[in-house]
Amino acid sequence: MTPGRPEPRPAPEPAPTADQATEDAMSNATNVSPAHSASSASTLITNIAALVTNDPSLGDGTPLGLIQDAAVAIEGDRVVWTGDQSKAPATDNRVDAGGSAVVPGFVDSHSHLVFAGDRTQEFNARMSGRAYSAGGIRTTVAATRAASDAELERNLTRYLAEALRQGTTTFETKSGYGLTVEDEARALRIAAAHTDEVTYLGAHIVSPDHADDPAGYVSLVTGAMLDACAPYARWIDVFCEKGAFDGDQARAILTAGRAKGLHPRIHANQLSYGPGVQLAVELDAASADHCTHLTAEDVDALANSRTVATLLPGAEFSTRAEWPDARRLLDAGVTVALSTDCNPGSSFTSSVPFCVALAVRDMGMTPDEAVWSATAGGAAALRREDIGRLTPGARADLVLLDAPSHVHLAYRPGVPLVSEVWRRGVRVV
Repeated sequence: MTPGRPEPRPAPEPAPTADQATEDAMSNATNVSPAHSASSASTLITNIAALVTNDPSLGDGTPLGLIQDAAVAIEGDRVVWTGDQSKAPATDNRVDAGGSAVVPGFVDSHSHLVFAGDRTQEFNARMSGRAYSAGGIRTTVAATRAASDAELERNLTRYLAEALRQGTTTFETKSGYGLTVEDEARALRIAAAHTDEVTYLGAHIVSPDHADDPAGYVSLVTGAMLDACAPYARWIDVFCEKGAFDGDQARAILTAGRAKGLHPRIHANQLSYGPGVQLAVELDAASADHCTHLTAEDVDALANSRTVATLLPGAEFSTRAEWPDARRLLDAGVTVALSTDCNPGSSFTSSVPFCVALAVRDMGMTPDEAVWSATAGGAAALRREDIGRLTPGARADLVLLDAPSHVHLAYRPGVPLVSEVWRRGVRVV
């Protein structure tokens, strides 16, 4: 298992806040506000039972770069040293980890958090074996359109705070529940106040307003909607699947986004075999997400590209669908990421540790591989080098576990093992 070849990217600065209430929510759930940013004082976190660095040149020489009896030195918002605690440098402050395992902050590179409404009835029907025809994504679209900006932002920060408590320090999130020019743009504007990893997903499904004119909707997504949304986004995504957008439509959408400076990612091969993975590789997409139904040619294409296969086990858990074969991908040399796909319909979980446990239990991953994929793998899926690892120069995002080893994330599923979260060099949980 080798990391992808992400392009260097400096750590983004927190977005300015509109008022104190929003600032407080952001400092607790997303970016650390300027008033709470790390100072230049140095801190040593010591008495770490096992430290995951994700640098194979360190520690045990595995992809995790595992160091026993370790320490981490932080200055400002950066890691400046990692190694054996007996060789730790002098610092201004010391923090005793109490024998905890420490891992990089989780990188959730696929989520859908700007939405309103609830789909409990749909889930209940599905789990009860009954057919459900309440409209799926369209139900959430209607509720999201009806919600105010304040309601959407409260919902977003609620789930960001929930994710942070479980160790997620970097997240990507998408639009896709508005499907009008105005509603897609406002979703991205709201998201962009809380993360730089914002994805334009106007091509989630064909809007109900264009049910009889899918070509017209593609023209809207690649025209006026793209113009309105591009200033708020870094990425463009499309659901390439039967019943959503075919290969030609997906290519047109992603190509138009790329012309506007947005980089492609794609929902690919989730429900059936299709052109999504091949298109992702063709367009140098940062990630092909889901990757459940793959041909040998799909696996080979991923293995010979820098496109990351992002696996989303929460979706299979919540829909009782076929599990992606992570073992097949890893053995072929594909870079794999693990993310939550947090959304109200098919994967309503914000817990990366839960997804780690599912990947180990049901997708053929080892605990080491799953933890790597939820940290360094997620960073590769966002083409970031400053996160997902704990080595000098990396952002000081780290998670202390109430356990002596990272393996406990899979060994003790469902147990709240995250005891502390540090983000940009500041303890936030």
